[in-house]
Amino acid sequence: MSQKGMNVTVVGGGLGGLATAIALRLRGAQVRVLEQAEEIREVGAGIQISPNGLRVLEALGMREAFFAQSVAGQAVSLRDYAMGQEVLRLDLTQLPDDQSYRFVHRADMIAVLAARARALGVKIRLLQKVQEIVPGGTPRVILRNGDRVDSDLVVGADGLHSVLRPVLNGASDPFFTGQVAWRVVVPNTMDHPSEARVHMGPGCHMVSYPLRGGQLVNVVAVQERDKWAPSSWSHRDDPANLRAAFGHFGGIVPQLLHAIEAPGLWGLFRHRVAQTWWGQGVALVGDAAHPTLPFLAQGANMAFEDAWVLADALDAAGWDLDCGLAAYQSRRRDRVSRVIEAANGNARKYHLRNPVVRRVAHLGLGLAGRIAPQHMLGQFDWLYKHDVTT
Repeated sequence: MSQKGMNVTVVGGGLGGLATAIALRLRGAQVRVLEQAEEIREVGAGIQISPNGLRVLEALGMREAFFAQSVAGQAVSLRDYAMGQEVLRLDLTQLPDDQSYRFVHRADMIAVLAARARALGVKIRLLQKVQEIVPGGTPRVILRNGDRVDSDLVVGADGLHSVLRPVLNGASDPFFTGQVAWRVVVPNTMDHPSEARVHMGPGCHMVSYPLRGGQLVNVVAVQERDKWAPSSWSHRDDPANLRAAFGHFGGIVPQLLHAIEAPGLWGLFRHRVAQTWWGQGVALVGDAAHPTLPFLAQGANMAFEDAWVLADALDAAGWDLDCGLAAYQSRRRDRVSRVIEAANGNARKYHLRNPVVRRVAHLGLGLAGRIAPQHMLGQFDWLYKHDVTT
């Protein structure tokens, strides 16, 4: 079957789902998106789009619209928690011109993707609560209201709680990582510069960066904990709890804490990378296949890469689904596994508890940054220079 006749249903209208819908539509497929919410929107915090993710957005025809809604990152600044002193500075202005690093509010990113999808003719159906996905020669989506949607291909872009993932991999319980994260957006009353600051402390760290032309600051604060109730993965928390957890931090952190009003609190859970990403007429993308912790800022970027590679692999296979979907998983699994491993490593590096170990590690980072700044930035070439669109 040619792509012109391919009927695709994407389950999930988030970042990965919309990007997948756009990528498939650009190759001629007829695409519908089933979203359970009453409108396509994303409340909450910011995301970082690194050069590898930006290349996909550009290839999908959204560079201008995305740049209008995002902030150019000038640096990543690692800082010691006590006085806020800079340990290491990665100068993002030294990246090549085609490797811009951007900060954007999730709601704005969703709006850009949804506008592009609709302009291309993607059909977005809201209030579609999916109960079951049945693989097959004509895969079927069964909705909770009893309606059924048949397609040639069903893509599960429905995140950590994916309906499709257990169909392909069996039931499995996500595991608590021993960390919780507060997320909140505050007014930029502290004149936060256009950089991502990582404030590193014993057993915890905080990341902050600007959004919406520098008017807002996104804050993600992570703390190690022994327990978290699985029945309550997220809720609004009293800002006093966040202030108490990070009250020993110096630098700009006290100003950030003072501005916080209603933070969300998440227990950080994840599945392992799925063993199987596809079946007869079905495939997983984004967090449904490989939940990623927020310690390398790659969740959205990996979903964008998935979207492009899925469409590209199907197109290269002449839309032979088995061949194309197998190639998609083969091209993606090792890369996302490496990204997840690197993210987990960052969490350990940020949370050094032993003061002597932490001081030695920070001195080493600072020395390396002064002696060989380009080398320090070049450590991420494997991540940022990767271009799935070529």
